[in-house]
Amino acid sequence: MSLEGLRVPDSLSARVPAEQRGTGRDDVRLLVSRGTRVSHHVFGELAGQLRAGDVLVVNTSRTLPAAVDGRLRGERLVVHFSTRGDDGRWAVELRTPGAAGGRRRGATVARAGGPAGAVVRLPGGGHLVLEEPLDPAGTRLWWARVAGGDVAALLGRHGRPIRYGYTERDQPLSAYQTVFALPSPDGSGSAEMPSAGRPFTARLVAELVSRGVQFAPIRLDTGVASAEAHEPPYPERFEVSATTARLVNAAGAGGGRIVAVGTTAVRALESAAGPGGVVRAASGWTDLVITPRRGVRVVDGLLTGLHEPEASHLLMLEAIAGREALERGYTEAVRHLYLWHEFGDVHLVLPAENAHSLNCFSNLR
Repeated sequence: MSLEGLRVPDSLSARVPAEQRGTGRDDVRLLVSRGTRVSHHVFGELAGQLRAGDVLVVNTSRTLPAAVDGRLRGERLVVHFSTRGDDGRWAVELRTPGAAGGRRRGATVARAGGPAGAVVRLPGGGHLVLEEPLDPAGTRLWWARVAGGDVAALLGRHGRPIRYGYTERDQPLSAYQTVFALPSPDGSGSAEMPSAGRPFTARLVAELVSRGVQFAPIRLDTGVASAEAHEPPYPERFEVSATTARLVNAAGAGGGRIVAVGTTAVRALESAAGPGGVVRAASGWTDLVITPRRGVRVVDGLLTGLHEPEASHLLMLEAIAGREALERGYTEAVRHLYLWHEFGDVHLVLPAENAHSLNCFSNLR
């Protein structure tokens, strides 16, 4: 079935975290695609799908409590703080609170931003002033100046994790942190969880390391996704250290596979790669959008959640896996009732294995 014709029923949206459905964070299913060959596993079997010398590239950005209540001329709003600019302004998204009862309570629905000059009152006596759209062609995200206090302190006192209408209820911030999340000196982080890393536990990390799988940290602070419009990602701040660059380059030269944990890790790593696929230390802003035409230079595989068929992230998956493999994997995911979104099941995309590649790896060992 083509991705355009694929329908994901609402019943396949993960409403609550895995530990509230089962025995723990790692109690999710693992769909494995090797080329067009698909197999079904539980996440605890991940170590058996990788091999010594492989590198998992993980995002260490912590999730911020980036949703704050506000008022605009008497209208109740929820402000999603997305990205802090170099000039001190914040990219924000204004959303309308969900219905007072039922599953949408605490969730939000899309709303146009603006107008320029509008003042949004915030808890604690502060306010923000909308200045201009982040993208002149769009109205969703706006640059705003925040007055009356530090944003990190505001989020710490009055913020909560961003959530969308497919989830059942609000969750504590801890439910949106991964085992890899590290605090930053300036209090920055991600507006939304780098969710591909969520099922990992300290025990599984230890098992993978004991089997010769290496971990390479990067940092990419995610902005607010376009849950309804499925826009391409906006520029985001990232960092790839010299240590990670050396590890990835050495592993690739030695026959190890570079497997990104999440689309954010792909974006950061590919932003630090030169045309020949050599990774260098890099930091700053990336506006890279990976498509099948651009392709990937470093990443061999990807561990990620399941994305809606119209999501822009699927262009990245197609660049890594190929169209046929992606369509096969997603058809199998729907058929076998895998769960979607940040609290759902995960998909491991690896290159197709053949006799030549296996023999080469055997010789390397």
